[in-house]
Amino acid sequence: MNLNVRGIRYQISDETREFLDKKLAKLDFAESYLHDLDITMKRETLGQGFHIDAKLHFSWGTVKVVSYDCYELYEGIEMIADKIEAAARKEKGKVIEG
Repeated sequence: MNLNVRGIRYQISDETREFLDKKLAKLDFAESYLHDLDITMKRETLGQGFHIDAKLHFSWGTVKVVSYDCYELYEGIEMIADKIEAAARKEKGKVIEG
């Protein structure tokens, strides 16, 4: 799986990257069919907080996008990791049934 992480109006620190990698370790089950995972962390200009987008590219051509808005970045990383895991399991279930 190719992981691409970028920040918009936010410089991703090594600590943040390590935390993200640790949370995404639970995606090992999806290694065979999740080709690319693009994560964008954007600091909002109005107010405080972050908007996190994750784009999942599956080997059979499907692309899913999950998003989460948060005030605390690490809370947002935990929630987006859960959403990514749920989307990957759901998509695999669709392919197996279909």
